[in-house]
Amino acid sequence: MNTFDASKPPARNSYDAEVPPNLLEFMLKRWNTRLRKAPKALRHAENFLARRERLSARFPGEVLIIPTGHLKVRANDTHYVFRPASDFYYLTGNMEPDCVLVLLPKRGGHRHVLFVEPNPGKTDTTFFTDRIKGELWEGPRLGVPESQTRYAVDCRPLPELTGALTAAIAAAGGRKRILRGFSEQTEALLGRGSREQLQQDREMAEFLSELRLLKDADEVRALKSAVEATKRGFEDVIARLRTAKSERELEGVFWTRARMEGNDVGYTSIVASGAHACTLHWKKNDGAIRKGDLLLLDAGVEGNSLYTADVTRTLPISGRFTREQRAIYNLVLDAQRAAMKLVKPGNDFMEPNKAAMAVLAHGLERLGILPMSAEEALREENQFYRRYSLHNVSHMLGLDVHDCAQARAQNYKYGKLQAGMVLTVEPGLYFQVDDLTVPPKYRGIGVRIEDDVLVTARGHRNLSAILPVEAAEVEDWMRGIWKRR
Repeated sequence: MNTFDASKPPARNSYDAEVPPNLLEFMLKRWNTRLRKAPKALRHAENFLARRERLSARFPGEVLIIPTGHLKVRANDTHYVFRPASDFYYLTGNMEPDCVLVLLPKRGGHRHVLFVEPNPGKTDTTFFTDRIKGELWEGPRLGVPESQTRYAVDCRPLPELTGALTAAIAAAGGRKRILRGFSEQTEALLGRGSREQLQQDREMAEFLSELRLLKDADEVRALKSAVEATKRGFEDVIARLRTAKSERELEGVFWTRARMEGNDVGYTSIVASGAHACTLHWKKNDGAIRKGDLLLLDAGVEGNSLYTADVTRTLPISGRFTREQRAIYNLVLDAQRAAMKLVKPGNDFMEPNKAAMAVLAHGLERLGILPMSAEEALREENQFYRRYSLHNVSHMLGLDVHDCAQARAQNYKYGKLQAGMVLTVEPGLYFQVDDLTVPPKYRGIGVRIEDDVLVTARGHRNLSAILPVEAAEVEDWMRGIWKRR
């Protein structure tokens, strides 16, 4: 389980200092245990409980197992910063690695048990000898009673997980489901799953994704906060744009804001200048910044709540759009407006996309780019406009930038919009430098405009409307920032 175990040799490297027995003995003495304070109870713990209860009601009589995952190796003996599995966090609020949530069947529902790392404090030498789990290396873990206080759920030591699962699954007649893909160690405890078992596990993953389709008020507040921090990050980038030499420099500027105000960036920032903007997920960010080009900035702060913004603005590096850049920018903006009008309860999820694509196709015809009529390009069997657009305009947003990815298509892509959903609206046009169907004056221009939109009872609310979007407003925004900083 990759768990703390004082009976095992601590994680060490060949270059680590030797630890003589006298040092071991000395290190265990004279520590002030009274400095360790009880953790504060998690805010809105009742929301996490309510989510677990809905999961419990959906799968009565079955053992339900949701791991958060483990540290992942970046290189050799270094690891990436841990980020909990989104479904696990959604159900618990816990951010520590190696934990496992188990719902144990009982009469009328389930008993909720969170298996967590014990924390022996400074009573065992591993606190300074184990570079992976040691408190002096990585900081203290909460421990079992502290986790119970923090998360308002029954907590047990992680080493008890194997015995608890064995007994519970036997008592449930073998009926169990596990959220797969996050902990090979936990999955190994259950043995190789049959085809039927794997299908049952998928059903639980689908249900959790579909639970997350509708955001509650606290989730919306978390997303709004992430958007506000993202706006400040965009303004940091604009301020540096006057002197910046590279995309990587601007990526670092935004990342600094994300770490100052949140947990991290919600995804690898796309900082695409010039023709790089024509690569949809440009992540190398190794290009030069040149006056006269556009900068496509697709970035989002992941808040300390783990909810992420996902916003794109396309900025003229010089501070002013050229005539050709403005023509493409305004066409994309018109497409976004058409899509926004259809973001309301009861509409098909794909309706905003269809509206945006129609605007783009007719605009491409008007600009002399489409080598056929817009009507022909829009036919389902053709979709020729996609040569210049490629992607749909929306995806769900929340704990993940592409949220609710395991939801069934009939409840997501082919489902209806409902109040409480949060989705992006992000049309774009991308004209490759080697595309002979495109007039030379437009080649190498890439424009995307993306906002984060909450579906409300009567329509929608644009959570990222605080970032300017009209071409003239964008130019004024940039000039204002340059004057202030």
